[in-house]
Amino acid sequence: MASKIKQNAFYAQSGGVTAVINASACGLIETARQHKKHIGKVYAGRNGIIGALTEDLIDTSKESKKDIAALKHTPAGAFGSCRYKLKSFEENQAEYERLIEVFKAHDIGYFFYNGGGDSMDTANKVSQISQKLGFPITCIGIPKTVDNDLPITDNCPGFGSVAKYVAVSIREAGFDVASMAESSTKVFVMEVMGRHAGWIAAAGGLAAENEGEAPHIILFPEIAFNKEKFLKKVNQCVKKYGYCAIVVSEGVAYKDGTFLADAGSVDNFGHKQLGGVAPVVAKMVKDALGYKYHWAVADYLQRAARHIASETDVEQAYAMGKAAVEYAIAGKNAVMPTIVRKNTKTYKWSIGEANLSDVANVEKMMPRKYISSNGMHITQACSDYLLPLIKGESYPPYKNGLPQYVVLKNEPVKKILKKKFVI
Repeated sequence: MASKIKQNAFYAQSGGVTAVINASACGLIETARQHKKHIGKVYAGRNGIIGALTEDLIDTSKESKKDIAALKHTPAGAFGSCRYKLKSFEENQAEYERLIEVFKAHDIGYFFYNGGGDSMDTANKVSQISQKLGFPITCIGIPKTVDNDLPITDNCPGFGSVAKYVAVSIREAGFDVASMAESSTKVFVMEVMGRHAGWIAAAGGLAAENEGEAPHIILFPEIAFNKEKFLKKVNQCVKKYGYCAIVVSEGVAYKDGTFLADAGSVDNFGHKQLGGVAPVVAKMVKDALGYKYHWAVADYLQRAARHIASETDVEQAYAMGKAAVEYAIAGKNAVMPTIVRKNTKTYKWSIGEANLSDVANVEKMMPRKYISSNGMHITQACSDYLLPLIKGESYPPYKNGLPQYVVLKNEPVKKILKKKFVI
């Protein structure tokens, strides 16, 4: 099916950003510029979908070729991101009417949304509702999430780099603790992201290539936390290796589903806000075993660490942005490009596609076969899956010892609509 009459495109970044989400933006904008017969200008939403609702658009055509290329090695969201979930059409019809009003005003016929499961749900809704409101929009999702929990795609852009960061960090911290354990700290706890899926925590396991190396224990959201079993394992490790290094996912919970770090509030998506699980776990160890401890929360550092990004991750993120444009001009709609792992001895991958309706709001958990029988480490099968995703270095350019990242001009598009929209 051929593409529609030439129209402009809208691109937005959504949810928690990553070290490589801008690589997807780079792939999309560079590819769109190569297809000027099909796509006019690419407008970016300032702060995600909020930029569309408030008619706060950024004209990417004002950015130089050099600066757009520099997005490939720049972390975070160059245009701003947001955590804003569109309600159903029945709950808030005004939101969708506003989106179409803005898209009509700026002759936007393509909608590219770069995010996770909630974002794919948004893109799918816009595709459906735009038809209902008489101004059809071609909607393509672009996968992004450090949590690696989107279904169908083999892995998610953003994950490989955070996995590399976590594996490197726990290895280096392990060396530190081991060197001081005789007279000082014996237990180190590193908290990583992962509400329901333990992919990031699992990546820490790659650091333990030999017996006794950190991390000695990994706590996954998929495995119900057993305090007695955990403390026994910590004590065994300290007795055997002199110290114990632990990686814990923020979403670790008891058998009844209660998070160890439940902060008692919820975010805009209705997800429970999680406090720090690392100090909770560390205090358990101190109270029960008396060992001196240190803990750290990787937090934003893990997803912002472009200086140590995975080359595989950067390449895949760029490819997803490029494929999104190619899908759109080919007439595809309500789909998301995916990463397909080929069944070869050496790691190879290709690009596939998934319907947004099959991706939206579906979480891919860690398979049980990837978690050791005691529930506190990874298996060889998990290592075989993860290793190719962290391979290769893709360093940004450095100057005076610091990585050089681009800050775009982000010039606004002149507003046309008189009516303002309040979020």
